[in-house]
Amino acid sequence: MNDDSQAFVPPSFQALYRDARGRWTLPLRDVAARCEFCEDLAQHLTDHCRGVHVDIGADAQDVLGRCLQGLLQPESGVSPDEAHWVVTRLAELLNWPHPGLPSAAE
Repeated sequence: MNDDSQAFVPPSFQALYRDARGRWTLPLRDVAARCEFCEDLAQHLTDHCRGVHVDIGADAQDVLGRCLQGLLQPESGVSPDEAHWVVTRLAELLNWPHPGLPSAAE
């Protein structure tokens, strides 16, 4: 990251847009904009997912799986890698277990 960007892009999101040699595959401002969009999407989905989990009693993993399936659709506006990042971030925000997150024991 350089000082041109005011947005913080977490390393987990940076990894989506770095090649094997660590170079950016998109301009940094574009990566920051994509990160902001994905973070906003994860934040927006928290209330809906919590509601589905509580109101109809769906298992947390089922709710996350359904979100991922929806985000993997071409019209979702996110790439498949971003979809996985959004669902992992969503699980983190909801404090739900998810394979992409470290467990409390780690």
